[in-house]
Amino acid sequence: MPDPTLPPSDRSVADALSSAETGATLEPDQAEVLLAARGLGPGEPLDRLLRLASAVRDAGLAAAGRPGVVTYSRKVFVPLTTLCRDRCHYCTFVDTPLQLARAGRAPFMTEDEVLALTRDGAALECKEALFTLGDRPEARWPEAQQWLDAHGFGSTLAYVRHLAVRVREETGMLPHLNPGVMTADELADLRPVAASMGMMLETTSRDLFERRGAAHYGSPDKDPAVRLQVLEDAGAAAVPFTTGVLLGIGETPADRVESLLAVVDVARRHGHVREAIVQNFRAKPRTAMRGEPDLALQEYAAALAVARLLLGADVRVQAPPNLSDPAELALLLRAGVDDWGGVSPLTPDHVNPERPWPHLDDLARWSAECGFELRERLALQPEHALDAQRWLDPAVRPAVSALAGPDGLAVQGRRPVGLAPRRPAA
Repeated sequence: MPDPTLPPSDRSVADALSSAETGATLEPDQAEVLLAARGLGPGEPLDRLLRLASAVRDAGLAAAGRPGVVTYSRKVFVPLTTLCRDRCHYCTFVDTPLQLARAGRAPFMTEDEVLALTRDGAALECKEALFTLGDRPEARWPEAQQWLDAHGFGSTLAYVRHLAVRVREETGMLPHLNPGVMTADELADLRPVAASMGMMLETTSRDLFERRGAAHYGSPDKDPAVRLQVLEDAGAAAVPFTTGVLLGIGETPADRVESLLAVVDVARRHGHVREAIVQNFRAKPRTAMRGEPDLALQEYAAALAVARLLLGADVRVQAPPNLSDPAELALLLRAGVDDWGGVSPLTPDHVNPERPWPHLDDLARWSAECGFELRERLALQPEHALDAQRWLDPAVRPAVSALAGPDGLAVQGRRPVGLAPRRPAA
């Protein structure tokens, strides 16, 4: 048997490519081999792999009635709290209560702050309100629970639910909730207030969770079994859901394939995952992994292409455009990407503050130079927006239909509008 610690041979890569080029279903061992494809010259292994991935992507877009379209969501990033009970070794989003106190910041954004931010976003025609926050901070930090108690909320998720309703009613924006791990009951409780939700699977590697010093050691919410259960429960609850993998944090090629196949499995069984993020690790200062190398570009492109082949034509493959240099985006499109994710004209990427989002005019130009039209979508994929009876709670449907065109994408230039203010009783 081949030594799994050694990279695949050139012959193995060539054989896997030849099999894939016949249209045969990609087996897990073949997918793992293809992750090693390198070389962008005509006919070189990675070039051949990218051609396969592009063809699958193009077929899916044509079948969806939007050939040559790459999408994005115009959003506002709402960093509700940077407190978290986890200790991921690559994260700069998280603060401690002491750090917040020294900076003169409260444990949570107030309701007024959230509404002011989202009103500004709505004025700029942003349609998605992305709520991103640390996992269950009250489970680790008494200061978090004290703040919640003082403001009348029993938990972080209860506060998230309240704010999602307020934002939708006040601004007309569509809440996309990204609060981390949720139980089946919590997903059911949040579904009536959100257009969509999300949680990165990141990886199925138990080694990275259990081994001291590894990326997810000491982070209870990064248990792969727990995160897989969230994906399962979200599907059972018919919640439009975004998930994905994080590459370059110490996982093996086999881990990458296993993680992607886990997403494929749950997406095919439930249909709730219509977009999958394939995110490249970028080392950040002041983190335990600050000295680790960034994921190499050709390695990233190969992983994107393999993700496209495994996910097939019907799931959008998303690559965050701010985590690659502008000159690299063309290669990502060649690898089968057809969605740039959320991009904000107002707020920074608080998870990757050192990597500003590109200007939307630039993103449109770069996409056009590669033969793609950049179109705005909503906080959920068009297939979910067009099948609102199945995927959306009745309370959310009017806000979605007010912003969606007949193709399920966003109506360009349309500004979200909240509910008319209630008149005082006579």
